[in-house]
Amino acid sequence: MRWLPDPVWPVVVLALISAVDAAMCVRPVAFIAQCFRDVNFPERWWWVTPWLKAAAAVGLVAGIWVPVLGTVTSLALVAYFVVALTFHVRARDFGRNFFVNATGMFLFCVFVLWFSFVR
Repeated sequence: MRWLPDPVWPVVVLALISAVDAAMCVRPVAFIAQCFRDVNFPERWWWVTPWLKAAAAVGLVAGIWVPVLGTVTSLALVAYFVVALTFHVRARDFGRNFFVNATGMFLFCVFVLWFSFVR
């Protein structure tokens, strides 16, 4: 396992996606709010998601230069999407949000972890 990413571009792409996702969660856009409702994620906890996603974006970018930080952030994002997938399965929400959004992001996070930090 590498402590600094090589190549860097997948990490930058994931950081940009995380930053945009964080911005869309500040006042959740309709499809995100509906996703939260579909998996029974309590509204009183919605405020946490933009902070987690923004922290992920910052951790990924800083991890380009700070050893271990990008690796840990990538691992944390994989864990985050495992939890998201679990929420969907538990709620029996097997629509677009499960297959496109949660599964797609999980697979991309695994790809970034493997491609930039492991292989």
